[in-house]
Amino acid sequence: MTTIDASPLRGSERPGPRRQEVATKIKEYILRNRLKPGDLLPTEAELCEAVGASRSSVREAVKILSALDIVEVRHGHGTFVGRMSLAALVESLTFRGLLSGEEDHHVLGQVVDVRQTLEQGLSTQVIAVLDGEQRTALSALVDEMENLAAQGKDFLDVDRAFHVKLLEPLGNDLILQLTEAFWQVQAIVAPTLRTEPEDRVITAQRHRAIVDAAAAGDAAGLRAAIADHYAPIRASIARVVQS
Repeated sequence: MTTIDASPLRGSERPGPRRQEVATKIKEYILRNRLKPGDLLPTEAELCEAVGASRSSVREAVKILSALDIVEVRHGHGTFVGRMSLAALVESLTFRGLLSGEEDHHVLGQVVDVRQTLEQGLSTQVIAVLDGEQRTALSALVDEMENLAAQGKDFLDVDRAFHVKLLEPLGNDLILQLTEAFWQVQAIVAPTLRTEPEDRVITAQRHRAIVDAAAAGDAAGLRAAIADHYAPIRASIARVVQS
């Protein structure tokens, strides 16, 4: 049996707290100087002076921030302010969902709760800004879903495109990032569910109802259609939990 040494690290063996502190100072530098995604950060030497840290500490801190998409290192060009994506959140939630196994899909259920709440809460705003061209695009995506469902095929990519397109007219980048993030988690974890062939057909039909309600300007109908849309995956989660 392997013995794990859980004794605390000493002196120079404890880089964690220091690099986290430097990472925080770099984030504060970005905010203080009102830098935007894509802006170039100072050189390593200048950054060391700005945050009062050694080159090794700055390099370790940049690695942390790069993993979180807060900064982007372009070799040969420098370090830039990153896209601030939710990649770290997606990875963490996905791992939790997969780690839970088929006996416990509470994480996936929570993701569905968030997605439904977000879309229902924005239904009135969506109706106010959705134009004819956008409704046509949504309808075309549903046509594709229905064709794939009739062939017994999955349509995860089309599903993602639909939900992004539905909220895109709001012009809110954070909402789109959240939508993409939670959709990715659901798409990765959902295949562990035991789905029925008819679920695909029903899901496609529920997307059609969303488009119809939005086109009719019926906010209450849109909220109801969104709730109905998530019913099949909720049923799949319930089947796994109860089995």
